[in-house]
This record gives sequence, structure tokens and C-alpha cells, in this order.
Amino acid sequence: MSIYQPFLDYAITLLTEKLSLTPYPIPAGFERKEEMSGKGKKQETVVTTSYAYQAPKLRQIRAAHVQGGNALQVLNFVIFPDLNYDLPFFGADLVTLPGGHLIAIDMQPLFHNAAYQHKYSDPILPLFNAYQAHLPWGGDFPDDAKPFFSPAFLWTRPQETEVVKTRVFEAFKDYLGAYLQFVEQAEAVKKPEQLKEILASQRRYIGYRAAKDPARGMFTRFYGEEWTEEYIHGFLFSLLTTPSR
Repeated sequence: MSIYQPFLDYAITLLTEKLSLTPYPIPAGFERKEEMSGKGKKQETVVTTSYAYQAPKLRQIRAAHVQGGNALQVLNFVIFPDLNYDLPFFGADLVTLPGGHLIAIDMQPLFHNAAYQHKYSDPILPLFNAYQAHLPWGGDFPDDAKPFFSPAFLWTRPQETEVVKTRVFEAFKDYLGAYLQFVEQAEAVKKPEQLKEILASQRRYIGYRAAKDPARGMFTRFYGEEWTEEYIHGFLFSLLTTPSR
């Protein structure tokens, strides 16, 4: 089993219990993609499976799960709120490569003013601080990425797989649970100016993530440039009108 399959199973089960989930359309050709990689004894089948749902207050809940043997495991899990809520994004990028693990979990903010931070970042800082003892800071990341992360951004590079299966999994559960509490409490935004700001912020976030997606090179190597660009812009980071529920 993939190291991240339990994360995905837990998230889908929890969301099904807590929310009124319905399917979110996955464009044809993106549900599952499979290709052989490597040569001889090192040959592996790389499989990318996509999942997508929607729920009241949440425009898209989607996951991309990449399985390529022990040396390549990836789960990219993102929740995009509806455009009439000021909720942050929930984002989890969980990556396992031959050199170790790259873990990023956050509630990525729409705005960086003090009121927004007090509402959405301050309540989860105790979680962040509690996990720092076992999941230390993973080091610098690009300056142009910093506006898209919160003060509670959990970014770490554990070497041991057991740490991922235990500490990281617990952090994932806690952050997702806290996010769902925010969703439950969220009230729709009515003011036109605020709605414009939310739309602009979502566009900035999605535009940045699509342009800078670190998985682009991996997907291109396995599946080709055309499929990769369509997958990134048409599924992973698209801002389409929410389908009718």
C-alpha cells in the first residue's frame, strides 16, 4: 500500500461523515493515468489517480495520488472554498522521494491582514507549535511563495518513514479537523467589494500554484507535456464555474 493511501482514505471518510459530499466532475482522461518508468529491474509502473468532490461552502475538494513504487509516492490534496466565503484553502503536499520526505500542510490564507490572521491562523498556531518538536522546520522556500502560506504553515523534511506514518499523519488529521470546524462556522459574504477581493485572491492563488507547480517536471517526464499542462490547468488548479449541485 502507498504510504499516503491511509491519509487519503481518512480524509474521504471524514469528509463524507461531516459534509454533504457530491461528485465534482473530473475531465475525461484525468481519472487515472498509467505509464512505465525506468529500465530493467528498476522499471516501475507510475499510476496517478484523481479524486474530486464538492460540498456546501466548498467549491472543489480534490486529490492527486501518485504511486511509483517505494521511491515515488505523492499525495496532493487541496480544498477550494466557494467564492462567497472568506475561508482559506486547505492544502497538503505530501511527497516521498529516494532522499526522504517533503511535507507541507497549511490553511493557505486569502488575505494577510491582522483580522484574517486572528480569525483563521491564530486558532491553529497551538497545533503548529505542538508539532514543531517532532516535525522541525524544513528550511527556506522561495520568496514568491511566502504570501500563499500562513503563520501555521507546517513544512518539514523527515527522513524516517515511520515519522510520516505517525507524526505527519496525526498533523494531517488535526489540521483537516480544524479546517472543517472553520467550514462549519463560516457565513456567506454578502458585500460586493469583499466578494471581488475573494475572487481576486483565489485567482492569484490558483494562478501561482498552476504556474509554479513543482510536480510539473515529474508529470511531464512520465506523461508528456500536453497531458501535464491540461491536467494542471484543467483539473489541479482550475477556476471554473462550480457545477450545479
